[in-house]
Amino acid sequence: MTLSDIPFTLSGIRAAYAAGATPAGVIAEVYRRIDAVGDPGIFLHLPPLTEALAAAEAIGPDDGRPLWGIPFAVKDNIDVAGMPTTSACPAVSRMAEADAFVVARLKAAGAIVVGKTNLDQFATGLVGVRTPHAAPKNSVDPAIVPGGSSSGSAVAVGHAIVPFSLGTDTAGSGRVPAALNNIVGLKPSLGALSAGGMMPACRTIDTISIFALTVADAHTVFRAAAAFDPADAYSRPVATPEPAAPPVPRIGIPDAASIEFFGDDVQAENFAATVASLEAEGAVLVPFDLTPFTQIAEMLYYGAFVAERHTVLEPLLATQPDAVHPVTRKVVEKALRFTATDAFRDIYRLAELKRAVEPVLASVDALCVPTIPTFYTVADLQADPIGPNSRLGTYTNFVNLIDMCGIAVPSLPRTDGRPGSVTFLAPHGRDALVAGLAALVEQFGRRTLGATAHPVPPPVAAAPPAASAGEIEIAVCGAHMSGMALNGELTSRGGRFLRAVETVREYALFALPGGPPMRPGMVRIGPNGGAIAVEVWALPLAEVGSFLDGIPAPLGLGTTRLADGTTPKGFVCEAVATASAQDVTSYGSWRAFTAARLAS
Repeated sequence: MTLSDIPFTLSGIRAAYAAGATPAGVIAEVYRRIDAVGDPGIFLHLPPLTEALAAAEAIGPDDGRPLWGIPFAVKDNIDVAGMPTTSACPAVSRMAEADAFVVARLKAAGAIVVGKTNLDQFATGLVGVRTPHAAPKNSVDPAIVPGGSSSGSAVAVGHAIVPFSLGTDTAGSGRVPAALNNIVGLKPSLGALSAGGMMPACRTIDTISIFALTVADAHTVFRAAAAFDPADAYSRPVATPEPAAPPVPRIGIPDAASIEFFGDDVQAENFAATVASLEAEGAVLVPFDLTPFTQIAEMLYYGAFVAERHTVLEPLLATQPDAVHPVTRKVVEKALRFTATDAFRDIYRLAELKRAVEPVLASVDALCVPTIPTFYTVADLQADPIGPNSRLGTYTNFVNLIDMCGIAVPSLPRTDGRPGSVTFLAPHGRDALVAGLAALVEQFGRRTLGATAHPVPPPVAAAPPAASAGEIEIAVCGAHMSGMALNGELTSRGGRFLRAVETVREYALFALPGGPPMRPGMVRIGPNGGAIAVEVWALPLAEVGSFLDGIPAPLGLGTTRLADGTTPKGFVCEAVATASAQDVTSYGSWRAFTAARLAS
């Protein structure tokens, strides 16, 4: 198989290297693919092939780095040393003297930058056509908008020119283009990827984002790029464990009264089918009212928060207003009608709306929403440059304002052949959780990668996730398990699911008197016992005290012995309490016992 035939995923390129390919050969293939696609709107800067080949040669032999020899593209509001940064505005073009923090991290991991990609000017827009240059063409259907603002980065991955690219995401620019090009768009927790070396749109809620053909690839890049940057005032340490989804996730779904598809029945049917597949996989669906989230979304462009974009463009608007794209200028100049008083009123209003959505977020593991409500064509945007853009942000504009992480993932294809896409959202720091859920959806139905003919690869078996530094493993056997009544006592403390496993065959399980909720008591009795299903969760050490304080007698935390050879702390019960309890060991798990009880 030649390089032109392989899927341009991380595993596909690694397999090619194992078969004898070289980084120079892979870069030459990138340039061949660029020529074959023939879209001059994708890249704003592409070095000569000779220069790109020299960069490939410079990385040296394979030394085991996680992204060794992997090509990638960078949105042109992020610095790459020796390349211009323009944010799609020639008037502000400058030659970058150093790599952005994230670019430097990826280069250190062995990746090779191939060029800078087009965007909605100053990263303002969700359509991908607000550029003074030729706009990129959607990789799946040229009639559809490519999506913005990270249009070139998404289209490059959609065509499999590169296996991953960097975008940015303030209002959905790392998710909307992913939906429109049948690819994955990872929007990390704010602060996880340093904004050092990135030209901001809204500095307080900006983040670099990642496009890839698969969830695993996107998360691998995320883990390589994430690090605390003391030079970035908005950088925050964020844990980057392997993706993992609980066996019975509780997933919030917008209710029928608040979900919106703007008349696109095919999109509504597609979302319903994806949700039904999630439920079939064991998810517990929890309808919620999207209205307060929509109200937050409206604040981003229709309130004083738009003034943050004006802080970036104010000097240029004062001296060279015609250098700014007319639609971008119209959007940003709305800031001039607001006062500092308005800004504080909006800050108060945002705090109130955040409080209003807290119960929803506390009741579920994650939200699942359509990434986009419908599709728009290039012709639609020519007729109305503002309306379609606003509607594309229905499920994205609120996310960064309330500090959530998210990932857009292709779902079941629509019945008309257009790509389906959903986004999983969760509070800050739960990047591994949403990636784990997205990996489930990625396997639904038959689908190809981006605009290519390559099928989605099967999931790669990974080592079971383990607790990170600063965490402790807790084995739970009852109502604290995923999808059950007390699971929120773990998730609200930053707990994350690691693995489902059984105990060694030395335990008895009892239904203790009292409740609700009913509580199990697990007691180690020796060779006459059975194996009990448990879930192992990682809990931050700082939260263990408050968690332990809430455990009522006769339960406590002790050492448990599991069939996988591990001995985490877990729920144990005083043997004296089992005298008046029902022995339910034969069910093998608390979940099976409670299900049988409800069915009887």
